[in-house]
Amino acid sequence: MTLRPVPNLPAGAVAPANASAVELVALSKRYGDGAPAVDAIDLRIAPGSYCCLLGPSGCGKSTTLRMIAGHESVTSGDILLHDRNITDLPASGRGTAMMFQSFALFPHLSALDNVAFSLKMKGVAKAERHRRAADLLERVSMGPLAQRKPHELSGGQQQRVALARALITEPRVLLLDEPLSALDPFLRVQMRAELRRWQKDLGLTFIHVTHSQEEAMALADTMVVMNRGTIAQVGTPHQIYNRPASEFVARFMGGHNVLHLSAGKAAVRSDHMRLAPRTDAAGGLPATITDVEYQGTYVLLTLQALDAAGPTAVAVMVAESAFGAQPCRAVGEHVSLSWDASDVHLLAA
Repeated sequence: MTLRPVPNLPAGAVAPANASAVELVALSKRYGDGAPAVDAIDLRIAPGSYCCLLGPSGCGKSTTLRMIAGHESVTSGDILLHDRNITDLPASGRGTAMMFQSFALFPHLSALDNVAFSLKMKGVAKAERHRRAADLLERVSMGPLAQRKPHELSGGQQQRVALARALITEPRVLLLDEPLSALDPFLRVQMRAELRRWQKDLGLTFIHVTHSQEEAMALADTMVVMNRGTIAQVGTPHQIYNRPASEFVARFMGGHNVLHLSAGKAAVRSDHMRLAPRTDAAGGLPATITDVEYQGTYVLLTLQALDAAGPTAVAVMVAESAFGAQPCRAVGEHVSLSWDASDVHLLAA
């Protein structure tokens, strides 16, 4: 493949106003003779944005992140950072930093020395590297714990140390490889709020790999849904959730029913569907309730419906406050499903 030549900007030059923080051009990764792990993807990520790559296991999201970081070689294609071609540069020369899933802190070093370690490797004097490390620990609310070892810190505190360690290299782009997956659910929610705040305060571009749809929607300015080494859809969380581009995206994001209607294959949100007794409904989609689950703020009903392609499973979300007045709510009831025409989103074939 002939790659597009991309001139490096001179030192101190200002990138064009429409420049991307990161651009991937026909980027591919292949291992041996098997199917490509990443297959000629193109992507632009805006400066100062929070981008989440998500998809099922094996979709290529982590491989893509490792190629951007320089921890994985590129089979073909280009990686640009602020219009500078970094495809063949070593990880240390790219202007990126990585936060790993395991945090990878040195167990024998204090939080302060963990953060300062990369500066030590560069020959920075002890007083200077400790000053810079202490400043960053203060910034992530870890100053009073600077002398503690990793085993003396909670998971959330270790995460803050790992973030400070990544930031001390002054990266232009921070790469995060499932950084919240090792935390308990309560702490995960707390830490994603802190990640979002730090990203805004620092003004850096964050590229975050996750398998969690909820996490990506909470964090991202831009979501990139991947499947089998390709990009299935790029957009804001609102765009992707409300207007999935394909059956795969609709099913992966959840909260949608994929139905075969006379107008074609369509997605209808579970919370936009209505139930009525079958005898009282004029038209609608015939279905039978097969399961009822209390979920706190809502009740989830699972139904076996009959659309144009045959039997299909359908989910309906009913607000907890309205469930008691819902005329159909017992397993085995025969019902009719309906929705507003404006709630139907046609999917690509």
